[in-house]
Amino acid sequence: MSHPVSVRFHDPRVAEQLRSEAATRSASTSALAEELIDEGLRARRHPLVSFRDGPAGRRAHVGGGPDIWEVIEGLVGGDVPPGKRISRAVKVFGLRREQVEAALAYYAEFTMEVDAQIDANRRAAEEAEALWRRQQDLLAG
Repeated sequence: MSHPVSVRFHDPRVAEQLRSEAATRSASTSALAEELIDEGLRARRHPLVSFRDGPAGRRAHVGGGPDIWEVIEGLVGGDVPPGKRISRAVKVFGLRREQVEAALAYYAEFTMEVDAQIDANRRAAEEAEALWRRQQDLLAG
């Protein structure tokens, strides 16, 4: 269900930039405005998190570092005792402790979204490995 909201831009350049960016992305101005507002609100609640484009679409990442889903997968997975997971993630990802904690805070709020990204990455890795194995079988046979 949509919830119409009217927005007026005082600076005509902002409206033009929105229209231009929407056209570049083949998106409606409404869809792009919603995406940007959502990301802006999330960034206000999680100031060390920002967003970027990639092959799987837009995703959250620790500013200048890895995607949130990568940090979380490394943080909650494996056999590292819970009390040492943050320090391990700091070491593995080369992040500051507050960046790892920011990723965890973002995950706490957007768990389903991040879990879906982790699952999608696992599926893509499994598919890539299966393709590689088939290629190796063709070369060997």
